Amino acid sequence: MQPTGVPQIFSLTRRRRRGQRAATRRLRSENCARFLAEEIGTDMADRLAFVRADPDKILLIGQIGGAIRSQFPSKPITYGHGLDLEKPYDLGNLTDQFDFIGIGGQLDAVNDLPGALIHARNALTPGGLVIASFVGGASLPRLRAAMMAAEPDRPAARIHPLVDPRAAPGLLQRAGWKDPVVDTYTLNVRYSSLDQLVSDLRDQAQGNAFAEPATPLGRAALQRAREAFLDGADEDGKVTETFEIITLTGRRSLAGT
Repeated sequence: MQPTGVPQIFSLTRRRRRGQRAATRRLRSENCARFLAEEIGTDMADRLAFVRADPDKILLIGQIGGAIRSQFPSKPITYGHGLDLEKPYDLGNLTDQFDFIGIGGQLDAVNDLPGALIHARNALTPGGLVIASFVGGASLPRLRAAMMAAEPDRPAARIHPLVDPRAAPGLLQRAGWKDPVVDTYTLNVRYSSLDQLVSDLRDQAQGNAFAEPATPLGRAALQRAREAFLDGADEDGKVTETFEIITLTGRRSLAGT
């Protein structure tokens, strides 16, 4: 059950299904896009090395395990593929269990982000570290423009709202994280078609998870979107799309609060 008064922008069921569909796509094809998880996982491992972290108990949520497994080959790692940060009884059962929690994705589509951050903090041991990375608000400008061009008169909400990094420090303080740090960087990816971008998003569970999704684009609107997307192509016929990655870092206090 969601907390009373929290707007229900996203659907838990649709969020889970997009993850399940992405997992199925990855199993069926080795050519599925994985660059977001790989980038986030590598960056997270670098951050752990920089702070010389040596956790004994690790929880990873999202497809980010490769680089962290390589960094801590002898450490026990719990994979929380079935955990949902918005459900307190999921992480509530893991209270005080982990020295490090790494979260890749998911936080881009939760209704109660402060609550999810509190659940993550509570699952840490006193002094434990959490790093959470996800796609942020400056992402996908070319796709957004194409969707506006597809329905110029009455555009429907097809790309869900994303977190503005400027709001993140306040969210971390509200959630009780200690020593909070927020930073961002961008990842640029080149595309020769709108359809390839959409396929990459589906491969990586980045489709929208609206509680009330818009109706599918009609054939004419989809063609307008394709053409608008390629209007921004460079001389080689490819469009540069941008992904903003927000990374939140913090600890639970040594007192365990």
